[in-house]
Amino acid sequence: MNMFDWLQLILYVGALGACVRPLGAFMARIYEGRPPRFIGFTRPIERLIYRLARVEETTEMDWRQYSASLLVFSVLGTLVVYGLQRLQAFLPLDPEGLSAVSPDSSFNTAVSFATNTNWQGYGGESTMSYLTQMLGLTVQNFVSAASGMAVLVALIRGFTRHTAATIGNFWVDLTRGTLYVLLPLSFVLALALVSQGVVQTFSAYPEATLLEATTAPDGTIIATQKVAVGPAASQVAIKQLGTNGGGFFNANSAHPLENPTPLSNFLQVLAILLIPAALCATFGEMIGDRRQGRALLAAMAIIFAAMLALALYTECRGNPALNDLGLDQSAGNMEGKEVRFGSANSALWAVVTTAASNGSVNAMHDSFAPLGGLAAMWLMQLGEVVFGGVGSGLYGMIAFALIAVFISGLMVGRTPEYLGKKIGAFEMKMASLVVLLPCATVLVGTALAVGLPQGRAGVANPGPHGFSEVLYAFSSASNNNGSAFAGLSANTPFYNGTLGLAMLIGRFGVMVPILAIAGSLAAKKHVPSGAGTLPTHTPLFVFLLVSVVVVVGALSFFPALALGPIVEHLMLPA
Repeated sequence: MNMFDWLQLILYVGALGACVRPLGAFMARIYEGRPPRFIGFTRPIERLIYRLARVEETTEMDWRQYSASLLVFSVLGTLVVYGLQRLQAFLPLDPEGLSAVSPDSSFNTAVSFATNTNWQGYGGESTMSYLTQMLGLTVQNFVSAASGMAVLVALIRGFTRHTAATIGNFWVDLTRGTLYVLLPLSFVLALALVSQGVVQTFSAYPEATLLEATTAPDGTIIATQKVAVGPAASQVAIKQLGTNGGGFFNANSAHPLENPTPLSNFLQVLAILLIPAALCATFGEMIGDRRQGRALLAAMAIIFAAMLALALYTECRGNPALNDLGLDQSAGNMEGKEVRFGSANSALWAVVTTAASNGSVNAMHDSFAPLGGLAAMWLMQLGEVVFGGVGSGLYGMIAFALIAVFISGLMVGRTPEYLGKKIGAFEMKMASLVVLLPCATVLVGTALAVGLPQGRAGVANPGPHGFSEVLYAFSSASNNNGSAFAGLSANTPFYNGTLGLAMLIGRFGVMVPILAIAGSLAAKKHVPSGAGTLPTHTPLFVFLLVSVVVVVGALSFFPALALGPIVEHLMLPA
C-alpha cells in the first residue's frame, strides 16, 4: 500500500465515523414519529400515503400481525417483479426489444430483490428492460431495505416497552423508512454520481465506432459496437444505501458507466456502510443508552478491521503464483481488478460489501488470493452481522448479544438479562434459529450442489477453487449478500431454484424469529439492574460478543473453509 491508499483509508473511516451519530439520531426521531422541522413539509405526503393505503397511523400490531404484514408485502413484491420479467417483451421502455426472462431466472431474481439479496444470475444490460430495472428492481431496492429497518425498529421497541402487546405498525415503519431516510439520501447520492459520469438516460443504446475493426468468427467485419446505457444512477444510489448491491450492468460497480471515477468509488463504498453503522446510534438513542449502541458498533468494527487487514495484506502483496513469470507486482494482485481503483481500493470494497450484506463489486472476487476470498466469504458466513444489511445486520448482532448474555448467565448461575429484560427459553430458541438457520442452509445447499451432477455442471474450475465458488454462492444467498465468485455458472434451473430457496430461508427464517423475540420482550416487565447484572456496554462485553460471533462462525464453517480457500492457499508456491 502506498501513501495515497493509507490516506484514503483514513479518510473513509473518518467520514463514516462523522456520519454515524447525526444520521443515527435523525433516524431515531423518524421512527419515534418526531421528524425534524426541516423535513416537516413531507408530513402531509406521509399522511396522504396512509389515507390512500387505508392505514391507521395510530393502530399498532402484535408480532404475529407485524410478521404477517411483512410476509404478505414481500410475497406481493415478488409476484410483481416476476410478472414484469415474464411480460417485459410486451411492456414499454424497452428500446432494445429484450425478450421475456426465463421462468427459473425470473423466480430467482424476484426472490433475490424481495429479500434484499440482489443475487444476479443474468447480465442486466442484455436481459432487463428499463421498465423492469426501474419499476421492478429499483422499487424493491427501496422497500426491501425499508422492511429490514422496520424489523429492527420493532425489535428495539421490544426492549423499550413493558407489559405491552404491540411492537408498532409495519406499514407506518415501512413508509417512514422509505420517505424520510432512503429517498432523500438516494436523491442526493444519485445527483453526485451523475456529476461523476454515472449514466442516467432513457435513450436507446448508441453505436460507437471501434478504434480498430475486428473480424467475427464467420468472417464478418465488425467496425461498431453498441454501448449499453440507461437510468443507472438512480438505481446505483439505492443499491448502495439500501445494502442491496444489484448492478444495473453485468460488471456491477466495476463498469465505467456505473462507477467511473475514484470519487464515485469513494462515495459508493461510503454509502454501503452509512446506514448500517448509523443504526447502531439509532439503537442507543431509542433505548435511552448510547453506550449500548457504541458497544455493538465496536464489536462490528473489531471484526471488520481484522478481515480488512487480511484482505489488504493478501491483495497488496501480489499473487505468489505469478512470481516465476517475472511480472512487476508492485501494485499488488491486479488480476480481475480495475486499474483506476487498484488493489487496496478493491480489497476495501470487497470487505465492505460482504460485511454489509451489500454484494456489489468493483473487482472480481473470483480472482482474489485464496485468503482474500476467505475474508469476504467468512464475513458473510458470520451471519452478515458485521454492519450487515440495513436493519438486518444489527438485529442479527443483537441475537448474538442475547446468546452472549445467556452464556455469561450460565457461567455465574444467574438468569441472563439484556437491557432490563430477562432472557428466557423462548428468546434463546428464537435467537438460536436466527444464528443456525443460515448456517445450515449454506452447508446443506453446498453439499447438495457438489453431490449432484446438476450442481457440479456449473463448476468451471475443478478442485478446491471450484468448491470455494459453490460455498461462496450459498454463503452469499443464504445470508442475503448477493456477491459471487464469478467462475460458477449459476444461471441454471438447479442453481436458480436452490439459491432462491436459500435466499427465502436466510431472510424470512431470520426475520420472523426476530419479531417473535420483539413481541416476547415487549410483554415482559423491566428488571432493574442489580449487583449480578452483566454490564453490556463495557469492553469486557464487547470482547465476549466478538468471541461468540467468531466461535460460532469458526465451528460452523472451518471444515468447509479447509476444503476450499485454506487448502488452496497451502497449494500456492512459497
